[in-house]
Amino acid sequence: MLEIMNLKKYFNKTKAVDDISFKVEKGEILGLLGPNGAGKSTTISIISTLLKADAGKILYKGVDIEKEPKKIQNELGFVPQEIALYPSLSGYDNLKFWGRIYGLKGDKLKEKIKEVSQIIGIDKRLNDKVEEYSGGMKRRLNIGSALLHDPEIIILDEPTVGIDPQSRKHILDSVKEINKKGSTVIYTSHYMEEVEYLCDKICIMDEGNIIAKGTKEELIESISAEEKIILQVENITGKMIENIKKIPYVDKIAYIENEITIKKKGNNVDYSEILEAVSKNQGHLTSMDIKKPDLEFVFLALTGRALRD
Repeated sequence: MLEIMNLKKYFNKTKAVDDISFKVEKGEILGLLGPNGAGKSTTISIISTLLKADAGKILYKGVDIEKEPKKIQNELGFVPQEIALYPSLSGYDNLKFWGRIYGLKGDKLKEKIKEVSQIIGIDKRLNDKVEEYSGGMKRRLNIGSALLHDPEIIILDEPTVGIDPQSRKHILDSVKEINKKGSTVIYTSHYMEEVEYLCDKICIMDEGNIIAKGTKEELIESISAEEKIILQVENITGKMIENIKKIPYVDKIAYIENEITIKKKGNNVDYSEILEAVSKNQGHLTSMDIKKPDLEFVFLALTGRALRD
């Protein structure tokens, strides 16, 4: 549906986007994950035809959008980081305004406002002025204004920045609902857990480059990440450690003071053998934490720093 090929964008001598390529298939949610300054917003601004690339090509349904920008513009819903609303107008009047921009009117416009307001969860506050809305509600209305014309493809740029957890969850669930109704979604974020929750495929960006791409499972597998088991144990003994080492799924083990860290191999293991090795050797287990590899771990492995450093 959408193919980005060797895209480049410079601001003076800064490489904002440095020769990136990826595809977005119809009906999927693709996540662009990376820290602030990674090049995510520049990339989607070019896809949305708000910026012109310095090099590369973008094809939408086989059409070069630099030559024929209307092809994607007519089928695109773009939700920027900035709130694009009129605070002195009601939520209803804001949606009415944007609906008319998209060419909707009459009963069709009323029906779409009702449908969209239910998807984003503000139907009970539609007649209130936007200046009376919370930050989260403004974000939701911002998304709603991009949905009125039933876009084929929707691009959301960091839509949950600076909002409360309840509104954040509602936005994430709304994105899933939008996708179920048939829209393809590109979602940018520096929140690893959002991208893990939403996205079918993920491009991890850093310093203008795509440093890895694939499904969550493919990305984790690419760095051979394994689960870690962290035990807090009183009275660790040498015999206890030796017994744990003999357990078939234990790959590596380390301990310091009252903490034992175990790197395991394989899936669907029975942790009772570890617990038995502790109890049989006069140990007292105070806590057990199982750390599964995630996208934060992938980013750390690829760059040497945390995603939000």
